[in-house]
Amino acid sequence: MKTIINEYKQFALRGNVLDMSVAIVVGGAFATIASSLVDNLISPILGLLTSGVDLADLFIVLKAGSQGGEYLTLADANRDGAVTISYGLFINSLFSFFIVSWFAFLLVKGINHWRQKADIQEDKATKDCQYCYSSIDKRATKCAFCGSSIE
Repeated sequence: MKTIINEYKQFALRGNVLDMSVAIVVGGAFATIASSLVDNLISPILGLLTSGVDLADLFIVLKAGSQGGEYLTLADANRDGAVTISYGLFINSLFSFFIVSWFAFLLVKGINHWRQKADIQEDKATKDCQYCYSSIDKRATKCAFCGSSIE
């Protein structure tokens, strides 16, 4: 039991956990923005292109509510207690997912590009010792690892 607790402490105290926590909070906030983008911009435009059909009001009634009858909107069906499959809301969620995942992809791609640039610059600042093949500063005249004189 102590080893599990010690492993957890090591995990929790690493800098990556804090970074991950911040990323989760920012990701949640961005998901809210993406959801608003879909609900307030994309869906109305699609509704305009499809003669006023609102994606949020696309649903199938599985069981009518207490009043029965036809429901014009999902809100009407929910108010009456009808059991529905709300596939329009699912489509909205898919739009939100693709927007968030696309921006996450672009963010990771940008970070990886930045890291590769940093690695290239770091590689230019070092050279390999001709005796022990350790990476040392390119200005070094002695290897810090094996003590050999470098030409």
